[in-house]
This record gives sequence, C-alpha cells and structure tokens, in this order.
Amino acid sequence: MLKLLDAQRSLLTQRCGRELRVVAVSARDRKRDRGVSLDGLAWHNDPIDLASNDDVDVVLELIGRSDGPAKSLVESAINAGRHVVTANKALIAHHGTELAKRAESIGVTLAFEAAVAGGIPIVKALREGLSANQLSTVYGILNGTCNYILSAMRETGREFDDVLSEAQELGYAEADPAFDVDGVDAAHKLAILTSLAFGCSVDFETVHVEGIRHISPVDIQFADELGYRIKLLGLTRSTEHGIEQRVHPCMVPLDTPIAHVEDVFNAVVAEGDFVDTTMYQGRGAGEGPTASAVVADLVDIALGRTVPTFGVPAEKLVPLKPAPMSRHRGSYYVRLMVLDQPGVFADIAAALRDHNVSMEAVLQRQRAPDEAVPVVVTTHETEEASMIGTLEAIGALEAVVEPPRMIRIERL
Repeated sequence: MLKLLDAQRSLLTQRCGRELRVVAVSARDRKRDRGVSLDGLAWHNDPIDLASNDDVDVVLELIGRSDGPAKSLVESAINAGRHVVTANKALIAHHGTELAKRAESIGVTLAFEAAVAGGIPIVKALREGLSANQLSTVYGILNGTCNYILSAMRETGREFDDVLSEAQELGYAEADPAFDVDGVDAAHKLAILTSLAFGCSVDFETVHVEGIRHISPVDIQFADELGYRIKLLGLTRSTEHGIEQRVHPCMVPLDTPIAHVEDVFNAVVAEGDFVDTTMYQGRGAGEGPTASAVVADLVDIALGRTVPTFGVPAEKLVPLKPAPMSRHRGSYYVRLMVLDQPGVFADIAAALRDHNVSMEAVLQRQRAPDEAVPVVVTTHETEEASMIGTLEAIGALEAVVEPPRMIRIERL
C-alpha cells in the first residue's frame, strides 16, 4: 500500500484534491525490511494507539483474523471517530453488522473493498453500481488458491496433495492451507456478498461450507467428458425457502464464462432484474490488487463519498432467513468405486428409485472383475435431502468399496 501511494502520489492528489499521507504505523516487527522507508512516520508498538493519534483521520487495518488485535483496533478507531479501511474478510464476516451499526451511528466510514475478491471492485459494484436492481443470485470463484489447484490438476493430471505442495512453494497457499482448501476463506467473502446483495445482516454461521480435498483427477476427467469444469464456487441465491449461502465444488458447463477462469484469478457473477447477468473478473489476491482496493476506499473517504456500509442503513439490515441445505434442488454428479459383480447396478438403481432420484446418465470405465472400478451417475434435478439418503443407501452396499463422492452440478 505504501508503494502504491508513493508511485501514484500525483495522480491521487489530482483525483482527491488533497494529498493522501501516511503519518503513523504499527506492526509486530519494527526492524523488518519492507522494501519501503518508514522514516518520518510515528511508530506505535500497540496498534490500538493509532486510534488516539490526533494526526490520524483514517485507520487502515491489515492485521487479519476475526477477533483479537484486529477487532480491538477497528472498534477503538470507530469509537474515536476515525474512519476505518480494512482488508479483513473474517472480521467483516463475523462482526460486520455490529461494526457497521456503530460506525454509522457515529458518522464514520467502515470500508472493506479489499476484503472480497482483491482487485475486483465487487463491493462497489453490488452496493452502488447495481443499486437500481433487485438481485436474485450472486456467485463466483472467490479463492484463488483453490482455483489454481483445480486448474493445475486438470492441466497436469496430478493429485490434490502434489499440486497443493506446489502452490505452497509458489506462495499461493499458506503453510497451513485449511482456510483456503476447506472453503472457509471463500465462505467469509460469500457472507459479505450476501449482505450486499440482499440487504440482510452478515451471517457467516449459516453458510454451507465444503472444500476441495476430496476432488480427484478422476473426477476432473469425468467432468471434462461430461462437458463440465470443476470450480469451487461461493453462491448466494434468494429462494422460496429463504436465502441460500453455500460454498462447495461445482460442475459448471463449459459454455459458461466462469468455467474458463483459471489459475489464481477470481470472478463474480451477479444477476439482477434490470441488468440481467454481469460478470467481474480479475486477480483476487496479492500485494498490488489488495493495495489498489484499499486505496480506492481511501479516495472515497478523502472525497467525502459516503454510502451505507452494506448498501442500506445498518439499522435496517434484516435478519437473514437461511434456506435449509436439505431443501436445495439441483442435479448431481456421483462417483462410485464399485466391484463389478452381478446385480450391482440393480442395487444402485433401486437406491435411486427408493429415494425418488432420477438417473440422467451412467459412465463406467473398463471392466475389471477382481478390482473396483469408477462408475459415475448423473441425476436429473432433485432435492438435496433425497440425494443424501440415496448416497447413504448406496454407500452401504457391499460392492461399493469407498464412500460415494458427490459434486453438485450448477446449470448457470
């Protein structure tokens, strides 16, 4: 961020009508070489002290995590009448509603463009650019690490663990990658998008979350054969049962633009009643995209642009009514590892029939009487509860030697 402010100093002064100047900083390691000079800046060992510095108009929080010093700093800054810019998606996903209410009651800005999809200005797009629309669905690739892993697995045929190790070596994945590959990072972002899209309180706890650890090269090959790509999507949608919030691997048709978003890129699609479908794509992480989003928020504050934190006044955010995942309707891909024995397909068909699930297609690799072989079943649209019951029944069959693997098919 300091590098961007220095490189774009004259441009930003021209656009803001005044200079954006860093006056104080706090970090854990004062001696670390950050590639930029901190000479002349006030240093605070305790980040909370930034909030009481009389020279500070805006506090920028880049600490991370939903609680601890990050939350204390943001609360202290708001209570001291300072504007806040944060890139902390976990903080906003867990505490965004209460922080927004406090900030708006005091008359300061809480801005978080950098918290969702990096350099893609999706917060402003949903909150302001699409404010004339009633949105029905927002979905997207919200985690670059997972998208890189799935892209590399498809291109090389390698296993998940092998590609994950490569992603860690390249700096795309953390030493502990759980937040990324288990879907939590994407779920934080989705909870924020849901509030922006539907004017409801941020409710991370009701997000259905699955990761990508169970995706295999075999699944990716079958997906290609069936005309799909596997992507980890975050999807929020208004339904008759309430609002769906779900993060999980999806099979998306090859003729949809999001199927071709590869590597570490993010993409978000919003569907509105007057604009129809709009798509936003770009780098979802990294020093440059994050700094770009942070400084965009600083420019808004410098110009005095004020909008409600989540698009409507925080006091008017309605409680989110979550749609039960069991009521979700869709099509499904199921991969079974099956011993090729007489009567096996009849038993599988019976399990589908008993739970009112209709088969669309069946694919089987070469026959191997003494070994388990992959068998793939795709279904017509059905209810999730029926599908879960079907999988439990099929998984109990003696000839099915591994737990069935299910991936939802999204007809985007």
